[in-house]
Amino acid sequence: MIECVPNISEGRDRAKIGGIVDAVAGSDCRVLDLHIDPDHHRSVLTLAGEEDGLFDAVLALVREAKGRIDLRMQRGVHPRIGAVDVIPFVPLQGATMADCVRLARRVGRSIGDELEVPVFLYEAAAPSEARRNLAEIRRGEFEGLAEKLARPGWAPDFGPRRPHPTAGVVAVGARDFLVALNIVLGTDDLSVARRIAAVIREANGGLKGVKALGLPLAARGLVQVSMNLTDIGATDVHRAYECVEGEAASCGVPVVASEIVGLVPRAALGRATTENIRLDRELESAVLENRLASR
Repeated sequence: MIECVPNISEGRDRAKIGGIVDAVAGSDCRVLDLHIDPDHHRSVLTLAGEEDGLFDAVLALVREAKGRIDLRMQRGVHPRIGAVDVIPFVPLQGATMADCVRLARRVGRSIGDELEVPVFLYEAAAPSEARRNLAEIRRGEFEGLAEKLARPGWAPDFGPRRPHPTAGVVAVGARDFLVALNIVLGTDDLSVARRIAAVIREANGGLKGVKALGLPLAARGLVQVSMNLTDIGATDVHRAYECVEGEAASCGVPVVASEIVGLVPRAALGRATTENIRLDRELESAVLENRLASR
C-alpha cells in the first residue's frame, strides 16, 4: 500500500473542490482525509492504495483540476506553482521507496505527455541532487515559471518546456512521512511569526528536519508559523510545538491553536496530546493508522 497526498491550489470554492475530489471516486483507492484551508487557498487530499489504483486516481484528479483551476485568478498565502501543486507518494504497508519512485515517474510521464502540463520530479524521484528540494522548484511561484523554465538546467522532467497557461506545472515526488504543522499566534504582527520561523528552521541552525514560514491569516486577524517536519525521528510534533511556543513567549505572544494538515503517523506525535499542543481537533482523528484501520 502507498499513500498519496496531492495538494490542490483551491481552498475557497467548495464546488470546485468537490468536483476535483469526486474525480477519484471511481478509482481503486481509498480517500482517507480532505483538509481545506481558505487562508492558504489550498486543499490537501490523502489517498491510499496500490500502484495501479493510485495511478488512475491521480491522473483523473489532475485532469479535473486542470479544467477547474486558473492560477491567474488564484492567490493565497501559501506558495504554489500548479493547479495540483505537488503530488508526493509515501511507502506504507509492504511498499518500498523504490515502488514510490517508479510510480512517481510513471505518473509524471503521463501528466506531461497526456495532459501537457510540465512535471518536475523531486525528493527520491528526482533525477539529480539539484532537483530534490521542493522549495527550490517552487521558488518564484506560478508567476515566475515562464522565465524559470527557460533558464539552463530548468527543463522539466516531463512535458513541454513552458508552463501551462492556467495550470502551471506539477511537482511529483517520492518521500518519507512529512508532517504539516501550523501554529496560530495571538497577534497580527507578521514580523513575529517570521522571526520565529527563521529561528526554528533547520536551514538557519534550528530544529533538524524543520522547514518553516511565517504567514498572515488575514480573515482571522492573526499570524501563523507554518512548518513541515521532514525528519520525524529527529523532531516530532510535540518538540516542534514546544519550540514555537517558547519563542512566542519570549516575544510576549501566546499560542492560540495548532493545526495538523492531513494525517500523521503515530510515531510523529512524540508526547503530543490534544490539550498540550492546543490542537483544533481531537488528536486521534489525525492519526494515519486510525484512518487506515477504520476504512
